Amino acid sequence: MDIFIKVVVCFFAGLGAGLGTGFAGMSAAAVITPMLVTFLDMNAYQAVGIALASDVLASAISAYTYKKNGNLDVRNGLIMMAAVLTFTMVGSFVSSLVPNTTMGNFSVIMTMLMGVKFIVKPVMTTKEAMQGVSKKKRAIQSVICGSLVGFICGFVGAGGGIMMLLVLTSVLGYELKTAVGTSVFIMAFTALTGSISHFAIGGMPDLPALVLCVVFTLIWARIGARFANKAPAKVLNRATGIILVILGAVVLSVKLFA
Repeated sequence: MDIFIKVVVCFFAGLGAGLGTGFAGMSAAAVITPMLVTFLDMNAYQAVGIALASDVLASAISAYTYKKNGNLDVRNGLIMMAAVLTFTMVGSFVSSLVPNTTMGNFSVIMTMLMGVKFIVKPVMTTKEAMQGVSKKKRAIQSVICGSLVGFICGFVGAGGGIMMLLVLTSVLGYELKTAVGTSVFIMAFTALTGSISHFAIGGMPDLPALVLCVVFTLIWARIGARFANKAPAKVLNRATGIILVILGAVVLSVKLFA
């Protein structure tokens, strides 16, 4: 019965995390971490490590799908990635010194607020409009914002994808599909760095849960990314908003009432 419960919990955690990653560039940890902690009574720090590990392949396959559809800015993504990777390790170390109960709350609120934002005020920027932004200005903003995003990702294991999506659409002026594609491209590497840091500091986690979460998240991320790349801008904005609000509400319910 224990293994059955573990499979069920990891399946639904992977489903929510995968769709959130592939469709909206959301960090898998926003869903996986609270579910593993609540339903499997797992240590929060190790749960974050599993969630980040699940993010690696899910983000990579999503980035590949977005790249194939011409919705990925590799050059600027690499600039932001350098800052994010550096501060992910710093945040990961700091988080090991913080009590379990304080981890993950930020990402839930951020997810819901971003969902409402996409529903109320859709991102309708075109790729043509993106070209008008100064490369120097964009690079400087990428370094500053990437440092903040990296620390948040490493500290709570979540919020990185949502923060990057906010930065790319609101600060750097990306259209939504390119923002999501660039976000998951960066997240694949930040998640790898974060998961290695977590496992090195906190030890190896529950291996069956790790494998299950990685596989289920990967499958649903692929499905979400393929659908997102075919959707019109308005539909994608509203669908992204709805998914983020629902995932945020579900995770909040799990944390409050389970």
